[in-house]
This record gives sequence, C-alpha cells and structure tokens, in this order.
Amino acid sequence: MLSFNITLWYNKVMKNEAKKLGKNLKRIRTGKKLSQGDITRLLGVSRGFISNIENGKTNPTLATITKLAKAIGVSSDELLK
Repeated sequence: MLSFNITLWYNKVMKNEAKKLGKNLKRIRTGKKLSQGDITRLLGVSRGFISNIENGKTNPTLATITKLAKAIGVSSDELLK
C-alpha cells in the first residue's frame, strides 16, 4: 500500500512539473514570436511532440529540456522555474 501511495504522489508531482514546464515553454516561445514549427525545425521533432510538452502531456528528458532551452535562447533553469 505504501509503494502505491508513493507512486501516486510521484505521478502527481511529475504531472505538475510537466505542466509548469509546458506553460513556461509556451510563454517564452510566444513572447519571442516563435511558432511550434520553428522549434520543430530546429530540433527535428514533430509539432505534436512540442504540443504535448506545452500541454503537460509528456515528461521530456533532461537532454530534451536542454535542447528546447537552447532552441529558444534561454537557460534550462528558466524553463523549469
């Protein structure tokens, strides 16, 4: 039962972090007048992947977060605030 509760807690925390990352990515991207397409061309990923990140539906790896940050010209820290 304890491991189940820890898993639920972890999933909830990670979901909140994924949503926060997505909101930050979208806010910064739109503030810099970049489209999702601009980012997909820079990173070689699908627009759906970027959309899923912005909507908090996926939890990107640290490597992906670093690439996203570089593509939009901010630090990884800025995306994760």
